[in-house]
Amino acid sequence: MPKRIAVVFDSAGTLLQMYRVAKEASTGNILENIESTAIVAQKNGCGLVVLNAESDIILGSRKDMPLFEFIKEYRISIGISYSKGKFTPEIACEIIRGTAPRMGDVHDVLEAVSARCPNIFYLAAGLIVDSEARSVPYILSTGGHVFNTTLQTVQTLHTMKVDTYIASGDSLFALTQLAEFINIPQERVFAFSDTLMKEKIVLELKSKYEKVVMVGDGINDILAFRAADVGVMTTQQGDKRPKELREAADVIIDNIIKVVDVVKAL
Repeated sequence: MPKRIAVVFDSAGTLLQMYRVAKEASTGNILENIESTAIVAQKNGCGLVVLNAESDIILGSRKDMPLFEFIKEYRISIGISYSKGKFTPEIACEIIRGTAPRMGDVHDVLEAVSARCPNIFYLAAGLIVDSEARSVPYILSTGGHVFNTTLQTVQTLHTMKVDTYIASGDSLFALTQLAEFINIPQERVFAFSDTLMKEKIVLELKSKYEKVVMVGDGINDILAFRAADVGVMTTQQGDKRPKELREAADVIIDNIIKVVDVVKAL
């Protein structure tokens, strides 16, 4: 007999209040609060690439070292957390190898986030790769801290015998720390989950549970919203959300704690 309810959470912007910066390759400018998935969604052949490396390892690298050399020398895996059109890790690596980003650029964005995000919980780095222009237009960093109701939300769901999962485009390093803090078992954490992977996770869980709830805040959650029994969009991060994402959601909430009310209503 299937278990009753599972809740799948996105992480950045959903469980975590995020601070995001980008370094624009064409100008060298540091841009604040950039919505990376929205940039990727605008153009075919673009991908949001995440470096699966701890920030201390990144910041310990030489600033003049080419990014591709860092990936190769430190044996860093990369993940694609969101893409539009044909895009793979192999395509990303090929373009990174032929372009000019250096580790100093990655240091710059990590340091900008660290300086401006209070009580930082985790720090991650990535980049946007444009396979059609064969360029890396932005180097990215995100940092976040848990919303003040995140832990209470997960604890309350657990007391209600609800199983909780995380499906996120973030790296495993970032998600492991988060999952430990909010008591979600590591085997229920899915890193580097792009739009299709999130949908697949929800569909697989639907074969095991009576009801599956997907909670997210980004365009890469849209297929999972449609696949879930209930798609919950949270606006707690405060960013503007695309119209099609709002339309795909069954419920819109302004605080993660309201997921508890959604589950109680099932």
